[in-house]
Amino acid sequence: MDTENPSAPSRVQSAVGAKKHPIQRPRAGGLIHENSRHTANFTVIGNHLAQHPTLSGLAIGLGVYIQSLPAGARVDIKTLAVRFPEGAIRVARALRELEAEGYLRREPERGPDGRIITRTTSCNQPGRPEDDHPPPTGAAPSRKKQAPRRELPPVPRPACPAPALIRRATDLLAGLYREDRRLLLSERDTEHLAPGVAAWLERDVSPTAVREALTTDLPAEPLCRPAALLAHRLTTRLPPPPPFRAPEPPPPVRHPFQTCESCDRAFRAPEPGHCRDCRPDLLEAA
Repeated sequence: MDTENPSAPSRVQSAVGAKKHPIQRPRAGGLIHENSRHTANFTVIGNHLAQHPTLSGLAIGLGVYIQSLPAGARVDIKTLAVRFPEGAIRVARALRELEAEGYLRREPERGPDGRIITRTTSCNQPGRPEDDHPPPTGAAPSRKKQAPRRELPPVPRPACPAPALIRRATDLLAGLYREDRRLLLSERDTEHLAPGVAAWLERDVSPTAVREALTTDLPAEPLCRPAALLAHRLTTRLPPPPPFRAPEPPPPVRHPFQTCESCDRAFRAPEPGHCRDCRPDLLEAA
């Protein structure tokens, strides 16, 4: 038990030597890049999109594809479903993912013909403004000016804007929200549209017909400017004036029956007196 063993180590050695640390060992596998510099026909994509931690692979691929397209390209669900084999349902789900993360903005917008279209905006850096230049040191922070309110399209005007006619038109516009909740108008918009409705009422169009012309076949998309849509319809769908009708002649005057004071004969006259045969002036002239 007390015999010395010369082959035993003098102290316990570390299982990993200094020159054989696991971090410094050459790995057998792993990614190797073979990169070539692009000089034309390429797109710069941020790693925040290409390596997004929560987006699905389809959403990342669609985001990269959309950022590589030129301005004006169609990126609606139907077009993307034709381009990719995943189908319209999965493409729509991926677009919603990109929209939720800020890489896409889809906003309804009215075209020149009055139809509602969807305008898609691609953001390569979500959350950062377009003009991302920091202000100089010591400069006061600039306040972004709000865009001016766009004016509504003009509407027809009645030939005789009587107060009673304008009041009927205003009441009709104020009740449109009962037909469609999206047609709840402000006081300013109602004041602008009232002469257009009055022009329809002046042309012998019933209030029911005016209400149907303004509320039938509305687009299914959200209405950003319902007053502009109503102004467009009041102008483009204005019916022609009614045909000219000559005034009817007044009916003949029929006096009540009177009894002659001389011969008791009945005759028509505005006042009691004598009949034609008994009038003194007629007898003297005869």
